Amino acid sequence: MAITHLPQRGVLEVQGEDKGPFLQGLISNDIQQVNPESAIYAILLTPQGRFLYDFFIMEKEGSYFLDAELGRLEDLLKKLNLYKLRSKIYLSLRPDLNVFALWEEDLSSLHLKEEKGYAQNGSFRDPRLLELGARMIGEIEPGGFQSSSPEEYDLHRLILGVPEGGRDLIPEKTIPLEAGLDELHAISWTKGCYMGQELTARTKYRGLVRKRLFPVTIEGKPPSEGAEIMLKGEAVGRMGTYRNSHGLALLRVEAFLTYQAGGSDFTCEEALLKPYTPFWMRFEVPS
Repeated sequence: MAITHLPQRGVLEVQGEDKGPFLQGLISNDIQQVNPESAIYAILLTPQGRFLYDFFIMEKEGSYFLDAELGRLEDLLKKLNLYKLRSKIYLSLRPDLNVFALWEEDLSSLHLKEEKGYAQNGSFRDPRLLELGARMIGEIEPGGFQSSSPEEYDLHRLILGVPEGGRDLIPEKTIPLEAGLDELHAISWTKGCYMGQELTARTKYRGLVRKRLFPVTIEGKPPSEGAEIMLKGEAVGRMGTYRNSHGLALLRVEAFLTYQAGGSDFTCEEALLKPYTPFWMRFEVPS
């Protein structure tokens, strides 16, 4: 089993008797699912339903611990404090804690059931996909595992077509359903209101998803992030992040279906892109 420290992730602790109701009114997922044996993946949106932050939430010793993007962790803390008002909660950064990813082969030594989000003793199965492995929050890297690099885990994630906040999920721009965050279990459709909920629900039920973030293989010189993707001389998307010959690209669904039916390859600068549908992705043909 491989393990790596994720240097781009940090930890924020939420304490206090109102911590559940406070988060429930803000985040996209159902905080009532979180307990010492169950973690969730969730997002915080703008009022217009655009992505702001993504994080995992686990509970241990009466506190919630948020595994979130380290570079914007202080911004997340400030954002949550704006909504605190009279809620009896305490928010604090935990620089003493690190986030680790574990993947490949058997995770039985962690004593975690094969259930998305199953948690125990500071570690939990990835709530998005079992194939992503598990995550752990702790002060030091535990022994007994094969140390790997963040780059190897990044490649593993990209091959599966899973986006990450701050890289593939762009603050105030990304629409959650375009990034597959419904299929990746970041959104509850039954929990009630949260910030950005109305527009997110409208996008889903009216079938307004006309672009999707697809995994791609890259042939040739890797293009620049953000470069235009072309199909038959027409701009149909933009390149996202990549690692080696695998990356993510935001494409028009209609253009992807044309390619899938035997159309021309996508080009991006000097590269050819070959998008594919990961096993977990669902999408409807735009009307």
